[in-house]
Amino acid sequence: MHVQEWLETIPALSIYLLVAGVIGLESLGIPLPGEIVLVSAALLASQHGDINPYVLGACASAGAVIGDSIGYAIGRKGGRPLLAWLEARFPKHFGAAQVGMAERSFEKWGMWAVFFGRFVALLRIFAGPLAGVLHMPYWKFLIANLLGGIVWAGGTTAVIYSVGVVAEAWLKRFSWLGLVVAVLIGLTSMLVLKNRAKKAAAAQSGEAATAPAAAE
Repeated sequence: MHVQEWLETIPALSIYLLVAGVIGLESLGIPLPGEIVLVSAALLASQHGDINPYVLGACASAGAVIGDSIGYAIGRKGGRPLLAWLEARFPKHFGAAQVGMAERSFEKWGMWAVFFGRFVALLRIFAGPLAGVLHMPYWKFLIANLLGGIVWAGGTTAVIYSVGVVAEAWLKRFSWLGLVVAVLIGLTSMLVLKNRAKKAAAAQSGEAATAPAAAE
């Protein structure tokens, strides 16, 4: 079952909590499809009035900020042994290559790696824990975390919701337009067939008229 189809079967409150929870756990460092869940929920909100996009965006932002903060605390306390433990259990996401790339991003961009990392799936998982492991000053992390979480979660919700509303309205208009086009095509086809039938009948009449004359 598709994510959006499954979301349609649960109440709005559960969707808010689910979005906040999945994004929070992903931000904490657990590889989960937070972006997919958020996009599906925002698209569903554009089609169902019982899901408030503002509440959805606020829940997603809260989950992102809180999850990253918990990840930072865990990373600061666990240090390098934590990364080794994660690599042993999640080699696909926390392998040496992935961790190395994330570390280079942090060394180059500093707190902006936390902000922009929110928009990149791999860095979104790493940002909180790795900032803690590298002992980034908490005030820098907090500013980048707040801005990144709100801009990413709120912005994604707003964009997908707006696109969904426009697409639904366009599809409704397209359904009427499609009906009109189908009718016009049908009428045109009927007229063309009638015209061809008349020409064929006239040609056959002409042949029939010329046949007796030729026989005489």
